[in-house]
Amino acid sequence: MTDRIYTSAERRRRAGLILRGSKKALAGIEDARIDRAIDRIDDAATERYGREAAAARQQLEKAKQATAAARVAERAAKREDRQAARKAREAAQDAERRAERAARHYR
Repeated sequence: MTDRIYTSAERRRRAGLILRGSKKALAGIEDARIDRAIDRIDDAATERYGREAAAARQQLEKAKQATAAARVAERAAKREDRQAARKAREAAQDAERRAERAARHYR
């Protein structure tokens, strides 16, 4: 699995730099500027992946906490309020499943 997330502009820029670098390599010319530019793009993509992975883990933990709170609220609810509490628990579980799917992308 990849540990980088490129934007579409970064993909285009990186592909162009690789193409230009390979043409120069065939001509026997080495250009360190191209390598540095590719490294900068890779570093930015790696940093973005780390930030998004941390945010996904944080969102998953919040969703798990909300599900646990909804379960307790459902168990403690009065008979009249139990249906609303059940719907709230189901909504919290749905949110947790969505957060798990999102976090799975970053494992």
